[in-house]
Amino acid sequence: MTDALLEKAGLLMNQQRYDEAEKILKEVLSLSPDNDYVFYLLSEIYLQKNDFLKAEELINNAIALYPEQSHYFFLKARLYYMKDSIKKAEEFITEAIQLYPGEAGYYAFWAQLKLSEKKFQESLDIANQALATDPANLHALNIRSTALLKLNRKDESFNAIAEALNEDPNNSYTHSNYGWGLLEKGDIKASLKHFSEALKNDPNSRHAQDGMIEALKSRFTVYRWFMQYSFWMGNMTAKYQWVFILGFYFASKALRSLADSNEALQPFLYPLIFLLFVFAFSTWIISPLGNLFLRFNYYGKHLLTQEEKTGSTLIGLSLFIAVLSGVTYLLTGNFSWIVLAFFTFTMMIPLSRIFNKPRALYLSYNVAMALIGIVCVAQVFTTGTINELATIYLFGLIAFQFIANYFVTR
Repeated sequence: MTDALLEKAGLLMNQQRYDEAEKILKEVLSLSPDNDYVFYLLSEIYLQKNDFLKAEELINNAIALYPEQSHYFFLKARLYYMKDSIKKAEEFITEAIQLYPGEAGYYAFWAQLKLSEKKFQESLDIANQALATDPANLHALNIRSTALLKLNRKDESFNAIAEALNEDPNNSYTHSNYGWGLLEKGDIKASLKHFSEALKNDPNSRHAQDGMIEALKSRFTVYRWFMQYSFWMGNMTAKYQWVFILGFYFASKALRSLADSNEALQPFLYPLIFLLFVFAFSTWIISPLGNLFLRFNYYGKHLLTQEEKTGSTLIGLSLFIAVLSGVTYLLTGNFSWIVLAFFTFTMMIPLSRIFNKPRALYLSYNVAMALIGIVCVAQVFTTGTINELATIYLFGLIAFQFIANYFVTR
C-alpha cells in the first residue's frame, strides 16, 4: 500500500499538484513515521512552495534517519541556494559529491554556484568535470556555455549551447540560456527567437519571461546601451563594482568642485557633469520606466508580473507629477512647486527598487522617504519655509543609493 501511495504522490509532484501530493505523503508518514524518503519528498514540496523553514526541518529529519543518502544533501544545497546563501549551499553540495562522486548533476549544480559567485574559471572547470562524467548533461552544458561567455570566449560559448540544443532541441532552459547569451552579445533579434521558443516549450518559465522582457525593451537604443552596461557591471566581482561606483561618485564630486572654483572651465565641465548625472540617474529608473512602455506592447504586458506593473505605475506617476509641478512652477513662479517637483523626481530612485529583495527593507525605506518628503512639501506649501526634514530626506536619498548598491553587488 505504501509503495502505491508513494508512486501516486510522485506522479502528482511531476504534475506540480503539490497540495494533493502532500496529503498523500502525510498519510504515508502516519503509517511509517520513520520513512526518510517521505520526509525528503515532503521537503521537496515545501521547497517548491518557497516555505524554506519547513523544507529545512523536513530534510534535516531525512538526513538524521539516513545520513548516507547523497541527494538529501543535494536538496539541502538547493534550499540554501534559493535562500541566497551560496557558501552554505557549497558546503552541502560538496557533501553530496563526497557521498556519490559519480553524479554529474551535483557537479553541474556546484558549477552553477561558482557562476553565481562570478568565479567563472572555477565554474568552467567544474562544469567540465560534470561533462567528463556525463557528456550529455544539459545543466552542465548550459553552465559551461555561460561561463565561457563570461570569460569572453564567445565562439566556444555558442558552440557549447548549440551542443546542448542538439541533445534536446525543445529544452526551454537551453533556449532561454541561449537567448540571454545572445542578448549579452547584442543580437536582439536572435535572442527574441530563442526566448519565444523557450516560452513555447514552457510558458511559465520566469527565466525566459525575464529574458523576453529585457529583449523587447532592448529594441530601444538607449535601453540597449543600458543593458550592455548592466552586463558589464554584472560580470565584475563585488570588489570591482564598488571601485567603479565609488570612483564614479568621487569623480563627479571632484568635477563639481573644479567647476565651482574655475569659471573658465565651467562651459566645458557643466555639460559633462550634467551628462554624468543623467547617466547615473537613468541607471536607477530606466528598467521600471521601460516596463511602463512595455505595458503598451500587446505581448509585453502579459510578461510583466503584477509587482513590475505596480512599480512601473509608481515610477510613471512620480515622473508625471514632477513634470507637471515643474511646468506649474514656470507658469506661477511659486517656489513650492519646484520643491514638489524635486521630491517626486528624486523619489523615483527608491521607488525603482521597491519590490526588490530584501523586500521588507525596501518597502519600509520607501514609506519612510515618502512620509518625510510629503511632510516637507506640505510645510513648504503652508509656511513657505524648508526645515531640517529636507536635510534628512537628502541624506536618506544618498544613503539609499549606497544601500541598494550593496545588495546589488552581493
